[in-house]
Amino acid sequence: MDDDTLIIVTADWEKASMYLKKVCDEVAKELNLALEEKKEDWEFLVNFGQRDDIGGVDLPQAFIKLSDGKVVHLMTRVPLTNDGQPDLKSAKELIKRKIAELRG
Repeated sequence: MDDDTLIIVTADWEKASMYLKKVCDEVAKELNLALEEKKEDWEFLVNFGQRDDIGGVDLPQAFIKLSDGKVVHLMTRVPLTNDGQPDLKSAKELIKRKIAELRG
């Protein structure tokens, strides 16, 4: 197994968390990555997460911790289709593309 770890920060009360978890479960299996889920880890989000215009952080977010210890943000929330539904295919492709770019 690679030393890289896919990390998701979720909340049980945030429905979008289940979509990101599903996508990241699939990506982790396909790329042979460990998957770590952090529940409402606000400190982690403040340190590594994407912030909004007023400095707040949103849930869910996905990251990768590389073998050298560097944490890189991959995605905040799952994108939506034109009709407003979660676009799991696009989310998966985006995460896989960003990981491939990081790995060179």
